This record gives sequence, structure tokens and C-alpha cells, in this order.
Amino acid sequence: MTTYDVSLPETPAELAGRLGLSFKNLSLLARALTHRSYINENPSALEDNERLEFLGDAVLDFIVGAWVYHHCPELPEGDLTRMRSALVRNEQLAEFARRLDLGQAMRMGRGEAASGGRGRDGLLGSLFEAVIGALYLDQGLSAAQDFMEPLLESVRDRVILRAEIYDPKSRFQEWAQSEKLGTPKYVTVSSNGPDHAKIFEVEVRIKDQTYGVGSGPSKQVAAQVAAQTALETLGLSYK
Repeated sequence: MTTYDVSLPETPAELAGRLGLSFKNLSLLARALTHRSYINENPSALEDNERLEFLGDAVLDFIVGAWVYHHCPELPEGDLTRMRSALVRNEQLAEFARRLDLGQAMRMGRGEAASGGRGRDGLLGSLFEAVIGALYLDQGLSAAQDFMEPLLESVRDRVILRAEIYDPKSRFQEWAQSEKLGTPKYVTVSSNGPDHAKIFEVEVRIKDQTYGVGSGPSKQVAAQVAAQTALETLGLSYK
């Protein structure tokens, strides 16, 4: 676990430099990093990050919704909604904040910092939203999207494959067993593209019949898409 010197937080300029962000107005970033407990102990500070948190929440909903739409073209609306929700939930945003060491730069009251505030999911998730809000105000939507893209890419497969978000393979197997057809098999029929960006095509079969075909950046994802296609063909998909 990372430990922080509570008396020496990273400055907004240092954070921007470390993250490769060129803020035109560093006071926006400073505000994004300011927890209300800091205002209580430093009356000269003008504003905490709660308004930027509100804005960042809305910006993230749009960015993540658009990203999921464009990067998961085979998913139906219901699964897109569940995936977006998984990516913007507080625990996931806190994970992003930890990966970027945002807690090191958070300005908070000494009591809050001493009690472990820099490591709490609730504060880190809100901090991440505030930073996105500040980046949007300073540089616009495209800059916020560019900042989010690698973070979203890094967790895409894990979120898609999380059972409670998107698990058509289990649902298709349950259907096959209920119909006494046997266990579905997933067969990789092709893979195309360079090693760093391969696209796999997988068929789901029961005995000699193909029920669905799917493609994706890994065999696991392609198999999930194949199962979803099979469910849609059978009229069993949900939204």
C-alpha cells in the first residue's frame, strides 16, 4: 500500500506534469483536488471540488457511454447500459484514481488525511470525477476522452466478462441443458490482424449445429459475443 506524507501533498502543477496534462488554468485543477475538509481548515481557499465532481459525473457518463457504444458494437442496449454502469461506478473510478496516484495530490484537512482519507474509495471516486470535470472545462470534451481512453481499454475485457454484467455463455448453456441438447462448444474458426491487435472469430456449436458467431479482441470476448448472438437468434436475449 502506498503511504503519503499528509503534510506535503503533490501540487497541482506537479500532478499535471506527471500525468502529461497541460492545463491552461491550473486553478481549475487545484479546485478539483480540494476536499471540503480543506476549506473548513483553510478559510482563504475559495471552493471545494463538489461542483466539479457533479460536472465530471455527467461528462463521464457521456464519454463512457460513447466509448462502450463504439468499442462493443455487438452488445445489445441492456448490456451496454450494464457495462457503462460498471465502468462509472465509484469503486471503478477509485481504482482509476489509485492507478494515477491522485490521492497524493488531494488537498484535505489534516484530520481527514490522518484518518486515511486519501485511500478511501468514496473520496477517490469523487476526486476522479472532479478531475475529469476540470479537464473538460479547461480543454474540452476531446481532451477528457483522450485521457479516459487508455484507462477504459485497460479494464474492458474484465468488465465485459464479469458475470453480473455480461454472461451470455452461462445463459446459453442453461438453455441448452433445459432443452437436453448437450453442452455448447466454442470453436475458434479464424484470427486476423497483427499480434498486438488480433481479432478472433468464434462459433458456438451444439453437436454439429452452429447457433451463433462472434468476433472480438480475445477468444473469451468472441465466445461471449457468439453466445449472445445465439440467444438473440433464439429470441432469448434481454434488454
